[in-house]
Amino acid sequence: MLPQAHMDQTADRLEDEKAVDEKWVEDVKMYGTLPLLDLEDCSNGWSSPPGDLFQVRGPDYLTSKVKIPGGEWLLKPLGFDWLKSSSKIFNIMTHPSSRVMSAINGLSKEQNSAPFVWVFNLQVPSRENYSAIFYFVKHNPIPEDSLMDRFIKGDDAYRNARLKLIANVVKGPWIVKTAVGEQAICILGRALNCNYTVGQNFIEVDVDIGSSMVANAIVHLAIGYITSLTVDLAFLIEGQQENELPEKILGAVRFSDLQLESAVPLEEIPKDIDSSGTEDEEEGYFSARLWKSIGQGFSTLLSNPSQTSSNSNHDSF
Repeated sequence: MLPQAHMDQTADRLEDEKAVDEKWVEDVKMYGTLPLLDLEDCSNGWSSPPGDLFQVRGPDYLTSKVKIPGGEWLLKPLGFDWLKSSSKIFNIMTHPSSRVMSAINGLSKEQNSAPFVWVFNLQVPSRENYSAIFYFVKHNPIPEDSLMDRFIKGDDAYRNARLKLIANVVKGPWIVKTAVGEQAICILGRALNCNYTVGQNFIEVDVDIGSSMVANAIVHLAIGYITSLTVDLAFLIEGQQENELPEKILGAVRFSDLQLESAVPLEEIPKDIDSSGTEDEEEGYFSARLWKSIGQGFSTLLSNPSQTSSNSNHDSF
């Protein structure tokens, strides 16, 4: 049996690591001009809807076609950036201005470990090159040979056949609700061009909404209503075999009543801030205008209502 002093030291170390972990997560969530807000009142901000608001494939879906509430997410919500640039934004996690990677690098120095971050970058077609970027985090190791593990280690063909988006318009004009339907479902890699970047502690999916004529048209329709829309998005890996069911939601996000003009130019984000910066420097960086508006990415959610074939096991366009 370990000495009590050793056990106490271990407990103290774990508590310290937990405190560090919670702090960096809260910093990434909260710093910025658009904060994390309550689910029922996140006007011009973002929140995290419960998984039960989405319908996913149940345990016997392959035979019964029955869907069930999504349940708990596999990943925790971490942050949301609304950016624009003179050119299309991609590989944000390897960009010199990546605030999330900067935070992870700082955490690694303190804990000798790093969590795993999943990034969805929805590239909105427009002259401004907008990107709505969602971050989710997993603190525990990803189970070997799990569906998530196979997705991360798989090739692009496997990923393109599996990555699914579910979109719900919670509040909005009838024209948008009609276009999207009660629950829009899309296999992203089948409908849109997706680029996958895998690093030591992250995976980033850059989704080019402009690569689909239908999605492009819906986005342009939806932009005019962005300030009066509340939208829920959920990302998941489609279960296509019995042992992959029921489906589990990777992560979900809600944004509401967003302002288009609040997108932050990527070029204006400081490029010389790292995890060793002073507290004042970090405060200036995080509270700059980085998150000014998460909004328009919702439009990506409008990547067309689901049109599921009765002869197919895939929910897609």
